[in-house]
Amino acid sequence: MSLTKLFVSSKFLQQYDPQKLWVTTGYYTAFIALGLVQASLGPTLPGLAEHTNTQLNQLSFLFVARAIGYLTGAFLGGRLYDRMRGHPVMAVVLGVMTLAVFLIPLMPVLWALVAVLLTLGIAESVLDVGGNSLLMRLHRHQVGPFMNGLHLFFGLGAFLSPIIIAQAVLLSGDITWAYWMLALLVLPVGTWIIRLPSPSTLMPRPASNDKRTSVSDDPPDPVKSRRGLLIFLITLFFFLYVGIEIGYSGWIFTYAITLGLANETMAAYLTSAFWGSFTVGRLVAVPIAVRFKPAAILLVNLIGVLLSVGLVLLWSDWSVIIWLGTMGAGFWMASIFPNLLSLAGRSFEVTGQITGWFLAGASVGAMFLPWLIGQLFESVGPRVLMLAIEANTLVAMALFGVIWLVIRQNSRPVVTSPEK
Repeated sequence: MSLTKLFVSSKFLQQYDPQKLWVTTGYYTAFIALGLVQASLGPTLPGLAEHTNTQLNQLSFLFVARAIGYLTGAFLGGRLYDRMRGHPVMAVVLGVMTLAVFLIPLMPVLWALVAVLLTLGIAESVLDVGGNSLLMRLHRHQVGPFMNGLHLFFGLGAFLSPIIIAQAVLLSGDITWAYWMLALLVLPVGTWIIRLPSPSTLMPRPASNDKRTSVSDDPPDPVKSRRGLLIFLITLFFFLYVGIEIGYSGWIFTYAITLGLANETMAAYLTSAFWGSFTVGRLVAVPIAVRFKPAAILLVNLIGVLLSVGLVLLWSDWSVIIWLGTMGAGFWMASIFPNLLSLAGRSFEVTGQITGWFLAGASVGAMFLPWLIGQLFESVGPRVLMLAIEANTLVAMALFGVIWLVIRQNSRPVVTSPEK
């Protein structure tokens, strides 16, 4: 099925009223803003080091602060959206993001910059939770294509961010105006979101008087036990994967400059190339997901990442290889996150609490591996980036094999157990 047929068919469009599509467009715009902000840290690390008079290994704490904020926002956001109208919450955190981005280049010392990044991480996470959860409430069981579109627009913002930063640095000679331009782009999004009607604050629940609907929610104890193990393993996989994504995208700019493979402008474009191929990968994944199961797609994705990073690791002195490997890594990483969620949804009911655990694992992963790379970057050398990414990918592949085996075992009792 082609993308055109998928999105333009009259049968598809007939199911949605214009108001829902207009609100959906607001969420897409918010996720462009989220992508713009999230991809800004990597290309500006050397400039932030100059502003705060610190070493690169010390700046790795910025990733930690942002990830701690993201972890906090993951748990806070769910409570906020369950108790309050969603769009005012999104508008407030977009305002906080605007202020934080404006303040980043003005921070003269590292501890103040860490505090701003912590606040920014909380706001980003609450916005992330809101975009995903409110989109599900808006479209309910028909959310599939819209969810793919949401993450596609995040990739678009992440692709544009390094380009905007590079052009701002070329014109002004400093990162200050780069951050201020991003702040100006984020600011109007909140004023648009707050004018849109919020969807219901409660997800649809099965009727309490229908006893038949509760049978599948009370599986045998062995199935419950394996489901708990599966939730833990998938959370661990999110920890590994997001560490790979943030580690690569956050440090590839500094990696290319340190090895003398690019100047600051070209290194920013290299980061943009990662997010551009990431966006293309998510676009291509939409029709592929119609034809293939998530497990098969995940396996191909992991192999693609392994080969792309291995290419850069073996021929690290060739600038052409770095570009090809970076674009390949972005392309193959693109659909891992949504397909892992899809795999979980096919295996058991993914509640809000379970989603919170997944996001918590992702947040810790975004904190740990980039921090570790920063600690070793100067002492071991820049190539530690590719070594760390390759090692994490190998571990993720082994973990995926375990997840697949547990899923197969988990499905057997449900299908074959006799009814007494």
